[in-house]
Amino acid sequence: MNKDRLVQGLKQLNLPCDEQIMLRFEQFHEILDEYNRHMDLTAVLDEDERVDRHDLDSAAVLTAVTIPNGASAIDVGTGAGFPGIPILILRPDLHLTLLDAQQKRCLFLKNAVSRMGLHAEIIHARAEDAGRNPQLREQFDFAFSRAVASMGVLQELMLPLVRIGGKAVAWKGPKGLEELDSAKRAAFLLGGTFMEPVSVEIPERPDWTHLLLVTEKVKGTPKAYPRKAGTPSKKPLA
Repeated sequence: MNKDRLVQGLKQLNLPCDEQIMLRFEQFHEILDEYNRHMDLTAVLDEDERVDRHDLDSAAVLTAVTIPNGASAIDVGTGAGFPGIPILILRPDLHLTLLDAQQKRCLFLKNAVSRMGLHAEIIHARAEDAGRNPQLREQFDFAFSRAVASMGVLQELMLPLVRIGGKAVAWKGPKGLEELDSAKRAAFLLGGTFMEPVSVEIPERPDWTHLLLVTEKVKGTPKAYPRKAGTPSKKPLA
């Protein structure tokens, strides 16, 4: 891991970078490399790009969205642990759940979290099934999702998990704004309303235009949603 690049990036984002934080990032990179030799966890192997594209891009939400101490959050379709694990490294006070549909990824995440001395709940499930689970439905202050689906689909995957007054946050590239208009109907049907998009800058990457698209949960999600697994992506509400 390019430790100097990560330290500099975190400082530019006004985020903490003490010894314990850096140790955990180093551990996470080592565990990711260890598992990536026999699992397809990430195609980003260049260390500078991994720091920028994964660590700092995930962490940037902490500079753009106010997340209270001790808040509950779920990372929907976390994959190799992004954005959830970098957020947890920086904010171990959060009650974080990592949700993924592939069991092998969940086993990797359990091992990584344990070896770093952090605490998170790892759930092996489709987002649609999780959204219908009474133990998870409308239980979280925040839902995060990065590079998973279009905004219209994400509304159905994320909002059922968010309690009224909470927020769903999606990481998007420069074309993210184009998805908002078509996703407004989905947000409305699921009890959400879009807030002002937040532009985030990644240090040393002035050419990147990244957006955080935030949906506030203003009323309960109707019982009909989410629909059965696979339906939201095949027949988006948008």
